[in-house]
Amino acid sequence: MWHINQGSYMKISPLTELTDEVYEAFQRLIPQLSSVTPPTWDELSELVLADATTLLVARQDNGSKPIVGALTLICFRVPTGLRVIIEDIIVDESARGEGIGEALTREALRLAKTYGAKGVMLTSNPRRVAANRLYQKMGFKKWQTNLYFYEIR
Repeated sequence: MWHINQGSYMKISPLTELTDEVYEAFQRLIPQLSSVTPPTWDELSELVLADATTLLVARQDNGSKPIVGALTLICFRVPTGLRVIIEDIIVDESARGEGIGEALTREALRLAKTYGAKGVMLTSNPRRVAANRLYQKMGFKKWQTNLYFYEIR
């Protein structure tokens, strides 16, 4: 349970199964993050069940309210060590500014530590000013590296 403000609490938990409520939440949340089509039932089910990913969701009021945020934590081993990446942090526009993104990120960092990670990576579009400010406030450092993307057509 995470305390977010003025006596308000939020429940953050990993998803272990796909339900209609979870599916509908992602149909609502994904368009608030990106112009991509939200995942199908099968794609979301694959994500929930994948060994390398932990999908966290946030609910206000001790978990009695609908899902208002989500985060994907990816953990995998490469020859040079354990890699942990945070992706797709989404907070419903109706609940922004209430500390939900920070609480989701802090829970992901807690989990990463239990996995044995030495650090956690994330990327954020520079246009997401509030999100970038939050990550820096939380101690994330801007990493100097070249990010390449190859579009498969």
